[in-house]
Amino acid sequence: MKRLIFHVDVNSAYLSWEAAYRCYHLGATIDLRDGLYAVGGDTALRHGIILAKSIKAGAFGVATGESIFEAKQKCPDLRLVPPNYTLYERCSEAFIKILKNYTPLVEQYSIDEAFMDVSGIIFEQSPEALAFEIKERIKNELGFTVNVGIGDNKLLAKMAGDFEKPDKVHTLYQHEIKYKMWPLPVEKLFFVGGSMKKKLGQLGIRTIGALGQTDQEILMSHLKKRGILLWQFANGIDDSEVISEVPPNKGYGNSTTLPFDVTDALTLSKVFLSLSENIGRRLRKDGVLAGALSITIKNSDFFKTQHQMTLESPTDITKKIYQYAVHLMGKTWNGLPVRHAAIHAGKIVKDSGQRQYTLFGQEDHEKMRHADRMVDIIRKRYGKDAVKRAVFINQPLDHIAGGISKEKQIVDYSRVYIL
Repeated sequence: MKRLIFHVDVNSAYLSWEAAYRCYHLGATIDLRDGLYAVGGDTALRHGIILAKSIKAGAFGVATGESIFEAKQKCPDLRLVPPNYTLYERCSEAFIKILKNYTPLVEQYSIDEAFMDVSGIIFEQSPEALAFEIKERIKNELGFTVNVGIGDNKLLAKMAGDFEKPDKVHTLYQHEIKYKMWPLPVEKLFFVGGSMKKKLGQLGIRTIGALGQTDQEILMSHLKKRGILLWQFANGIDDSEVISEVPPNKGYGNSTTLPFDVTDALTLSKVFLSLSENIGRRLRKDGVLAGALSITIKNSDFFKTQHQMTLESPTDITKKIYQYAVHLMGKTWNGLPVRHAAIHAGKIVKDSGQRQYTLFGQEDHEKMRHADRMVDIIRKRYGKDAVKRAVFINQPLDHIAGGISKEKQIVDYSRVYIL
C-alpha cells in the first residue's frame, strides 16, 4: 500500500494561541497576529528569546530563537507578550485530539506539530481535500491556523508544509521533487544548518537539486555519513515510521539558567526545590519512579561540577527529590557564584504501587504522594501558579523552574532521523 503522510504545523504557535485565547475568551479587539507582536521570555533573563512572532514582525527580520535584544534592534516598535506555557500545553492537547479523530497513527513531533499516517484511510475525495478539511476544522473549532504538508513520507510531508505560510495545504510527492524542491536553496533542506550550508557551498552545492545530483562518493569523502544522509533527503528518501506511542524515558532532566548569580546556600536550595517540582510532576505523570539522582552546577565562569547518588528507594515525591538534591548540593557546590543548575533523575522503574520502606524511615510517604497528586491536579486545571510554596512568595525565583515547555527549548529535529 502506498504511504501517505501528513505533516500538520501550527502557524506561529505561541503567538497564535495567545491571540486566539485573547480574542475568543477575553474579548480582545486587537489580534496579535495582525501587528508587530512577538511572544518572548522575560527580558530580565540572560537568555530571553523570541518564541514566536507575527508575520509583520517577521518582515522586519525578527526570527524565532534570537535574543530579545537582537529582535528589538531590528524592530524597535516590536511589542512583547509574556509566555503562558499552561495555555500552550492545553492548546497543543486540543490540536492533537482533533488529529486523532482521523487516524490513531499520530506522532506528536513537538508542542506545535505532528505527523499523521493516513495511508490506510479510504478517501472519497483527494488527500488534499482531507487535509483542507482538517485545516479548516482546527481553525473553526480552536481559532488558529495550521499548514498541512502532504507527501509519500515524513520528510517530504514536512518539506511541503514549509513551502508557503500561513493557513495552506501543499503537496510534495516523489514525482514533484525535481520542480518543487530541487530549485530551492540548499539551506531549505531539512537538517542543513548554517555550518553545513557553508561546507556545501565550498563544494559548489547551493541548491537542493545540486546536492541530489552530486556523486555520493564525493559527499562521503567530505562530509562522511552525514553527506549520504543529506543526499538521501535531497532525493526524497526517508523510511522512518510515524510513531504514535512515545517510547518511555530512560531519564528525566530539568535545568535553569538563573536571572542573577546565586551566592548563598539558601537561595541555591530554593533553585533545586523549583527544579524538583517539575521533575516530580513528570515522574508522576508517567507513572514511574527514579532510583538515582544527579545534579550539575555551573558557575559564572562556566566551570561545571556535578555529583550523583543512588537513592535508598525509588521515588516520585517532590520533597524527597529536593532533599536528595540538597544533599548532593552540599557535596558539589564550592561556594562560587552559580548561574546554571540542573537535576537529572535516572534508573527509572515503573511505579508498582508498592514501596520498600527503610528500617528507620519515619516519614509518611503515602501522605506526601497524595499531597503531590492533589497539587498536580490543581495546577493542571488552573495553571502552574495556582499553588505555590510559601518560600517563593516575593522572591525573584520562579517557583517551578525549567520544564519541557520553557523558553530555552528549541526543537531538536535530529532525534527523528538517526545516522
